[in-house]
Amino acid sequence: MKEEVSIEIQKIDDYRYRIPRTGKMKTDGVVYANEKMLRDIRNDQSLLQVANVAWLPGIVGYSLAMPDIHWGYGFPIGGVAAFDLHKGIVSPGGVGYDINCGVRLMRSGLRRSDIKGKIDILIDALFANIPSGVGSRRKDLKLNKEQERKVFLKGAKWAVDQGYGSVDDLEHIEERGCIPNADPDFVSERAMERGKSQLGTLGSGNHFVEIGFVSEIYDYKLASALGLEEEQVTVIVHTGSRGLGHQVCDDYIKIMLDASDKYGIELPDRQLCCAPVDSEEGRQYLGAMACAANYAFANRQMITHWVRDTMEQVLKMSPKDLKLDLIYDVCHNIAKVEEHRIDGKRKKLCVHRKGATRAFPPNHPEIPECYRETGQPVLIPGDMGRYSYVLVGTERALEETFGSTCHGAGRVMSRHQAMKAAKGRAIVRELKDQGIIVRSAGRATIVEEMSDAYKDVTDVVEVVHNAGISQKVAKLRPMGVIKG
Repeated sequence: MKEEVSIEIQKIDDYRYRIPRTGKMKTDGVVYANEKMLRDIRNDQSLLQVANVAWLPGIVGYSLAMPDIHWGYGFPIGGVAAFDLHKGIVSPGGVGYDINCGVRLMRSGLRRSDIKGKIDILIDALFANIPSGVGSRRKDLKLNKEQERKVFLKGAKWAVDQGYGSVDDLEHIEERGCIPNADPDFVSERAMERGKSQLGTLGSGNHFVEIGFVSEIYDYKLASALGLEEEQVTVIVHTGSRGLGHQVCDDYIKIMLDASDKYGIELPDRQLCCAPVDSEEGRQYLGAMACAANYAFANRQMITHWVRDTMEQVLKMSPKDLKLDLIYDVCHNIAKVEEHRIDGKRKKLCVHRKGATRAFPPNHPEIPECYRETGQPVLIPGDMGRYSYVLVGTERALEETFGSTCHGAGRVMSRHQAMKAAKGRAIVRELKDQGIIVRSAGRATIVEEMSDAYKDVTDVVEVVHNAGISQKVAKLRPMGVIKG
């Protein structure tokens, strides 16, 4: 019989709220939000999900939620939770279906004025060269089983080895583009079948490639260290592990439902099905998840290559003149073994970030040497009609949130609600009137992803900035977007 969890919220300060431990919760929940956002958050079941995560065995610290929180499968999207490696669990619901859905940001040697009047042709060319939409696949690249296993084991390096980008790119990717301990033997034949022809494709939903520019800088010293300046042209790539990651999640949810019963794990919600981290099922899931994560790194790396190639051809520029350099690539939707300080002692934990971004501070050993003084770049995309943000990680994030922050704007409408709200509107025309050119595989995606369907990402970023778990560096505005 499922025990009901009564959701009480206590204000800690203007940017933090506590869900006190009750019933079988093993710890408090802590939600990063302001008062206005909290009213919207209460409209779905995500706060209950924060409380439910606090039931799980071996949880360390609090069950956390970022300001872009909304309802998800098991864990809320925007949820963060860490677990002891020996007493704790790993849960596919704490990672999500789109394993290592992530964001990468590139800077260029171009000014906004350099591509004035050329956005239409650039976006058309990108849309032609990067397959997008439901079921999208590349006709010119279909992996055999041996090649796909190498992608699982090498991640972005596999793509670089095939000529997609340079070794320098790897220095600017979380984990250098390869999660350790990937094991292809734990990936099902069905998952491999789904993945073999989708590498180098954008997919559907909220995935996109965006050409934009730096519209505002908040910290000039940090911006300079990241190679950013006002009016500079930038490119964002947002996609993940495609059908492969979805299938890995689906496969292991079934396995974990049995494992939860096998290990006597009491769940407030069956969607939180899990297994001990150090169990056979736990190790197998982490091995398969790492394969999907590495596939996603390779996917973004290949799309980056096609973005560079396309812009060079359309603008008739050499790579040296275009200077489309990778700033950073961050994971969302991942469970990673990391070392954190707990009660004054260093301890390895399994940190789940679902719709959350790592935000490590300056001098952290796991961030690239080039960012040791600034802290890890944090990339927060908004919706296609407004803006995105560049931040850096902070020491406070390491102390409070296991080095985590928000990952985007967060939905306020379901896709069905967005379709209903957009009836009679010409969203593409509205965006063009704002100076934003959009191309998509279908009208439905554009409508489902319209700005009204999301929180204003500025509100989300202000919360994490003012709470001190990441620091604002720059704002980016879109000029052209291709959607899945």
